Amino acid sequence: MIEILLFLAAAAAQSSTGQGVADSQSAEAPPAFLAPENKHEAEPQVPTGKFTTAVEIKPILGATRGNWIGVREYDGQDLLYVTHLWSWRCGLVELRIGINGATPDVWPLPTCHEDQPAPNAILEQDGLPYGVFALGSVQTIDVELTYDDLTTESASFERQAVKIP
Repeated sequence: MIEILLFLAAAAAQSSTGQGVADSQSAEAPPAFLAPENKHEAEPQVPTGKFTTAVEIKPILGATRGNWIGVREYDGQDLLYVTHLWSWRCGLVELRIGINGATPDVWPLPTCHEDQPAPNAILEQDGLPYGVFALGSVQTIDVELTYDDLTTESASFERQAVKIP
């Protein structure tokens, strides 16, 4: 869609200035409202053996999709766990979660601990890998992943399918 808008803007500039489309596009940046929302850059996909790139973690997350999240009733609340995703976060640049059909929001991911033998380990300073909600309020969960190669993957879950006993 953005490419179409950029082409149309360039074509309009060509007709009013006589410049070619290619010249118009390279001469100036697109208007801010046409700039892509995603500011991430693709990272090199060289397997490290430490599971820190999309090429290494994508097959694992694809095979374990049913474990991406979990919902647990605890102490009068719903706890939405993202522990599994945090455990493979080094090949991710973004995690988004939407509850009950809401537009998915960015959930912060801890940094990758490249200086450690297990870069994906969840350390105490990373915080807790869950969100807290009112008891019984989490019925559906939409998860969107953006890998560090900028490919995306998403899944939707019903509460009963991911409820932790």
